[in-house]
Amino acid sequence: MRADAARNLEAVLITGARMLAADPGASIAAIAAEAGVDRRTVYRRFASREDLLTAIYDARLTAIEHAIEEARLREAPVAVALHRYVENIIAVNRTWPVDLARMLVDDAVRARRDTSVREVDTFLQRATDEGLLRPGLPEGWAGALLPQLMHLVSRQLPELSPGQAADVVVDTLLNGLGVS
Repeated sequence: MRADAARNLEAVLITGARMLAADPGASIAAIAAEAGVDRRTVYRRFASREDLLTAIYDARLTAIEHAIEEARLREAPVAVALHRYVENIIAVNRTWPVDLARMLVDDAVRARRDTSVREVDTFLQRATDEGLLRPGLPEGWAGALLPQLMHLVSRQLPELSPGQAADVVVDTLLNGLGVS
């Protein structure tokens, strides 16, 4: 793919993710206009809104997989890997703010997402085993809470950089809200 075509595709996907998150009824023509490309360019690449959504979901999952890989959850020190993972996922959430529930109806998409979830769950068990997270919590609690905190900070604190937002999430996860 030519460099300009790749840039146009990325612009359409990122713009589409943002616009469809804000308005699920956004038209392909509106997305094309906002992305700065001709609507015919989008229609040549995507026959329907569903095809565009599929490509957006694929791009989001790929970004999540890269975020996990870059965090080095298996080999980096736990505290470093946790912060790096949270920071990376906050950036993904802000770039690809699409409805995850719709994304998971496709079996292939769900399988990819489940692989990522297992990788993070394994890491969170490592964090517990190494004393960063408190043992004895209900099974899966940290794995359920962490994405919610990342989603919340991604949407509610947009003025924070991903690193600053990760500081808030990691501190909340590790220290809670109460006074020690």
